[in-house]
Amino acid sequence: MKIAIIQSGIEWENPESNLLKTGNLIKRSLPAEGCDLIILPEMFTTGFTMRSADLSEKMDGKTVNWMISVAQEYNSAVAGSIIIGEDNRFFNRLLFVRPDTTVSWYDKVHLFSLGGENENYSRGDRHLTENFRGFNIEFQICYDLRFPVWSRNANNRYDILINVANWPEARKMVWKTLLAARAIENQCWVAGVNRIGVDGSGNFYSGDSMIINPRGEVVASIEPYREGVGEYDLPVSELVEFREKFPVWKDSDGFELKSIL
Repeated sequence: MKIAIIQSGIEWENPESNLLKTGNLIKRSLPAEGCDLIILPEMFTTGFTMRSADLSEKMDGKTVNWMISVAQEYNSAVAGSIIIGEDNRFFNRLLFVRPDTTVSWYDKVHLFSLGGENENYSRGDRHLTENFRGFNIEFQICYDLRFPVWSRNANNRYDILINVANWPEARKMVWKTLLAARAIENQCWVAGVNRIGVDGSGNFYSGDSMIINPRGEVVASIEPYREGVGEYDLPVSELVEFREKFPVWKDSDGFELKSIL
């Protein structure tokens, strides 16, 4: 599976500008042969804003339709999170859009209370694992990365863990360390996609978007502080062979995940 990670500078609370910028970045940078999966950052149309009521969209809104059009044009799945409003509730929702226009989603479970996210958004209550072109893919959003129990890959449930983020530069070492840790402990590929620039709250972002193999090695990355696209073709055979030769997952502890709601 060929993955393209998109590291963009998000203009604060400006969906129109960000859709145009992201579309141009994909058009300029994606190879002619395309790829299987295009991954965008968390809240890629607005930045990590707490104005959920003012900036929310519906599931049949402009951004969802834009993602569908990109998926169809490139014959690729597209993933990224936006603000969705439903029944007077608002979600930081990661959308997984297939080329056939099917849309699945994951609502962020671990809301960043230090930034007031829990006061402006509703919490999700389930995982999202999708099978696409021979890989099982697990989706997460930013702060979820800090919670290894939530990420636990019981019985090799997934092959790729994707985390889309607005992860501040001040904690960039934590970001890089946790991405590698999730890959190692879950024996999976990890793709971490972060933004660059500065947001309306004065937080700086370095990006440091990367793809990591099951051994914890960075196999693709985008230069920090610069917009760009990183690509990597994930060989399914390599993952299967690694899990067979080093079957750590067989010795893992059983557990029961209790609701945090």
